[in-house]
Amino acid sequence: MTSASHDLSFLYGGPLGRARFKVQPEDFVVEEILGFEPSGEGEHCLAWVEKRNLDSNTAAARLADALGIRRRLVSHCGLKDRHAVTRQWFSLHMPGQASPEPAVLESEGLRVLRITRNTRKLRRGIHRGNRFTIRLREPDFDAASAAQRWQAIMEKGVPNFFGTQRFGNDGQNMAKAEAMFRGEFTPGDRLLRGLLLSAARSHLFNAVVAVRMAGGTWDRPLKGEVFGFADNGTLLLPANQRGDETARFEKGIVELTAPLWGNGELQSVDEVRRLEQELLSEFPEITAGLEAFGLRQERRVMRLRPLNAAMEVMEKRDLLFRFDLPKGTYATTVLSELANLDESDADHGDGRNEEP
Repeated sequence: MTSASHDLSFLYGGPLGRARFKVQPEDFVVEEILGFEPSGEGEHCLAWVEKRNLDSNTAAARLADALGIRRRLVSHCGLKDRHAVTRQWFSLHMPGQASPEPAVLESEGLRVLRITRNTRKLRRGIHRGNRFTIRLREPDFDAASAAQRWQAIMEKGVPNFFGTQRFGNDGQNMAKAEAMFRGEFTPGDRLLRGLLLSAARSHLFNAVVAVRMAGGTWDRPLKGEVFGFADNGTLLLPANQRGDETARFEKGIVELTAPLWGNGELQSVDEVRRLEQELLSEFPEITAGLEAFGLRQERRVMRLRPLNAAMEVMEKRDLLFRFDLPKGTYATTVLSELANLDESDADHGDGRNEEP
């Protein structure tokens, strides 16, 4: 069986070659797509912030310290890469207080681009997605081949795998998760426990996608599918489907989904449920462990399509890619179908939108 966390299947026959990735922070630019316009009033101050070489949690702590408020009063929609230039919203709970001037909040690597107000705080995952501008340097493959592959990716998408970074160095997160399920390891805090549970869930999701790819059914609906919308996570359960889901899938309106394991019955039925049950019965320790920690059955779309995508050839044959992705998905998942990404000179990040 294809490993769920390493040596993932490729849709287009494997990367074209190697390219240098994230050599400079400006090579990886991420801009959060909030998906709604702040109300302009309310007890929450919203700051649109540009960060350079700064992770989201550190930025949130700095904003709180600058105002002298508790750190729990600062929130954001999701985590962004540190070794990058990122723009995202932060909400600061300031009832009855005037919004600060941008200069009050700024510090090294943190610049405030806009301040407004909103009636509600920002919560994890409420944004729509992210816009990426990524430069691959010194590719050892030609631009014509890259353009052809990129066109295929735009048209057909890529498998929506969780990237290897989800599983830690050399897959250590999975080993720790399995030890945790056996009672041999106790995480020191809730954050680590959450990371290990996410790794275990991701491992099973990747396994299902890989098997369906191998069987030629990852992009061909079977009887009993749960369809989903990639942009908002809404599911179309078999009992609620109206009968035209296959046609809508072929148009790219809805996608097929695979399970994120937890308590309860699989939401798929018939042929798809039998396939998923047979495969996931091979991981009894992981499924039982996820259930024991109280996670519930959820699903995730199996195909990732970059939107508003474009490619440009830069000086020295560098390649520049622009595209939007839904929240909870990985830019590196898209780029891995194009090139092996060499981060040897960079501080490794995960190329994700957020912690799903």
